Amino acid sequence: MRAVRWDAGRLRAGAGELGELLTDIVAGGASVGFLAPLDRAEAVAWWEGRAAAVAAGQFAVWVARDAGRVVGTVGLAFPDKPNSRHRAELVKLMVHPDGRGRGLGRALLTTAEEAAAAAGITLLHLDTETGSPAERLYRTAGWTRAGVIPDYAASPAGVLRPTTLYYKHLAAATR
Repeated sequence: MRAVRWDAGRLRAGAGELGELLTDIVAGGASVGFLAPLDRAEAVAWWEGRAAAVAAGQFAVWVARDAGRVVGTVGLAFPDKPNSRHRAELVKLMVHPDGRGRGLGRALLTTAEEAAAAAGITLLHLDTETGSPAERLYRTAGWTRAGVIPDYAASPAGVLRPTTLYYKHLAAATR
């Protein structure tokens, strides 16, 4: 499966599909910023709300499909401060349960890393729930654990959980 970068128009048009993915991910217990049960309309509205940031170049999103259905996504959030334009945050790396175990998470991560390097980004960072399956992916992909923050965010069930911060230095592509 190949991930395709969506522009603002495509994001608005596909917000329903991405909302379904987000709803399914949260229902499955993934801690991606929402509590369960996540209303589909709320999930769709969240994605629609990203379109302006995509249009402004502050957010980028890639989407993977399988059999015509969205099965994964990853995003990059770009800071707008002059002293932080060398870095970006990896956000919302999500793979539908039906798409797991086939290397899609790794492919999405690689897509975002390569796009970031091509854009001149030299440092990526992220946070993920401590003890989640995502931690193994980041460690094996060369990300460095920076530390743990206790009680950082509520799980989808509403229980406060720690988060682990990771970073990765990239070689910026020559333009």
